[in-house]
This record gives sequence, C-alpha cells and structure tokens, in this order.
Amino acid sequence: MGISAGDVIPLSTARANFSELAEEVKAGAEKIITKNGESYIALIDAQRLDYYHQLERERIHLLLIDEASKGLDDVAAGKVKDARSAITALKRRRST
Repeated sequence: MGISAGDVIPLSTARANFSELAEEVKAGAEKIITKNGESYIALIDAQRLDYYHQLERERIHLLLIDEASKGLDDVAAGKVKDARSAITALKRRRST
C-alpha cells in the first residue's frame, strides 16, 4: 500500500480533523503528518503497528539465526580460537 498525496496532512489540518483521519486510518489508510512542510509523524492503525513490530522481531531473529549459522560454519571449518588465549593476546596488544 503506497502513500498518496492525499495521505500527507499538515499538522494544523490533522488537529482540526483528527476524528475523520482516525476513521480513515482504522479503515486501512496510513497518514503522514507534516510540520513546517516536513514529515513529522505517521498515523497508522494500532493493529498494523503491532504487525510491523512483529515483523521487526522476526527480522531480528532471522539475523541472529544467520549469525549463529555462520559461527557454526566457522567451528566446523576450524576457524576458532580459545577464548582465554584470544583475550590474553588482545590485552597484551593493548598494553603495548
């Protein structure tokens, strides 16, 4: 769903017509409220906001799974170091 020119509303107009805008948003529209001619806030349905948050959580989980998979690939390829010796080497480099 795209944003049309009619979905971009100045803040003063939004204040005066908030109830009508809320009904349009509840029916599926999304509104961009502007202040001084620039994007300021978005008005979206609460259920859609929950859905967007769920998508973001799922995206984070997928990224974590991808990173874990890369780590397991490194372990399988033998690209690992003992944590204690790696930390000791880092500390030695920092102190010089």
